[in-house]
Amino acid sequence: MSITSGPRSPYLARRLAQLYIGLSLYGASAALIVRGGLGLEPWGVLGQGLAKLTGLSLGVVSIVVGAVVLLLWIPLRQRPGLGTVSNVFVVGITMDATLALVPDGHGPAARIPLLVAGIALNGVATGLYITARFGPGPRDGLMTGLHRVTGRSVRLVRTLIEVAVVAVGFALGGSVGIGTVAYALAIGPLAQFFLRLFAIPEAAGGGTAVATGSPEGAILPR
Repeated sequence: MSITSGPRSPYLARRLAQLYIGLSLYGASAALIVRGGLGLEPWGVLGQGLAKLTGLSLGVVSIVVGAVVLLLWIPLRQRPGLGTVSNVFVVGITMDATLALVPDGHGPAARIPLLVAGIALNGVATGLYITARFGPGPRDGLMTGLHRVTGRSVRLVRTLIEVAVVAVGFALGGSVGIGTVAYALAIGPLAQFFLRLFAIPEAAGGGTAVATGSPEGAILPR
């Protein structure tokens, strides 16, 4: 495992800060979407369904699912980085911590702001985490690994994975709703904006490392 995936640079301290702040905010944002009660993002639907089935907390389920997905990297010959391993634990821990602090929203006046705040914060977290350049999250490493092995487009692979995840999660009792649709529509533009906002200059050449294209290509933290 590469401990510092991405080039070494005088910005290492900033990259580490962005990595862990981004992952922490990602877990918090996922919890806010849960408390909104209007539908979760695809992997959240699966996590909620598994939590209902097993009786485990959402955070613990997130950690277990992340670890299982990481094992699937082995036949795909994917190499994890510090960000990959940190993702498995930090997101789940901060999700449970936020769920313990934030109560469920009751009525549209509470639920809609929770959903909007969760999606917006998720975009911020995505920009922070990705631009730190310490490796993809387990789920997106699975996606890019399958893309490489099958030769199918990233968009198609991601769509098939997320359709399967939502279907299984929904069958287990996970929440699908307007929040699921809102997340799907908003996360792309939000992530792209914050990817550029938090871009870190490269060690040489005077440029900045900015992930381009869709969030799928940039490697989302989940």
